[in-house]
Amino acid sequence: MIFIEATEADKKEILELYRSVIGSQGCTWSMEYPNEEILEGDLKRNDLFCLKDESGTIVGAISVDDDKVVDKLVCWSKELQPGAELARLVVKEEFQNQGIARLLLQNGMTELKKRGCRSVHFLVSKTNERAIRSYAKLEFRVKGECDLFGEHWWCYEKELE
Repeated sequence: MIFIEATEADKKEILELYRSVIGSQGCTWSMEYPNEEILEGDLKRNDLFCLKDESGTIVGAISVDDDKVVDKLVCWSKELQPGAELARLVVKEEFQNQGIARLLLQNGMTELKKRGCRSVHFLVSKTNERAIRSYAKLEFRVKGECDLFGEHWWCYEKELE
């Protein structure tokens, strides 16, 4: 498996991957989110990453989010700034429950550290049990909760080492 920055050529496959998980347990996504416009923004900022298998198939993706509303939540630790949000984590169905989400998170955190961040944060739907288990294994801490985008979220944070 290789973790790389996504390119324009990966956009269609990643969008299909996003859409493939709509309706799954804990997923808050719809046909409107995440959409092509969001993918374009992530690509322009060099904030979209994917994990590819040996054949070049995308098995998962993750983004560094540029969301000022989330960044300004008061629950984030002031002493761990600057911090950044990882978002839009997705794993292809046939690769789920194989540690791929953890690989995406670990590589995403490495990228944030390279960018000078001291912490990472993530919003997690309270109904997304798989994600909650993954964050616990990586020692993320619940720093609060919030209501945004019509959903109720746990606010997870971790110091980058």
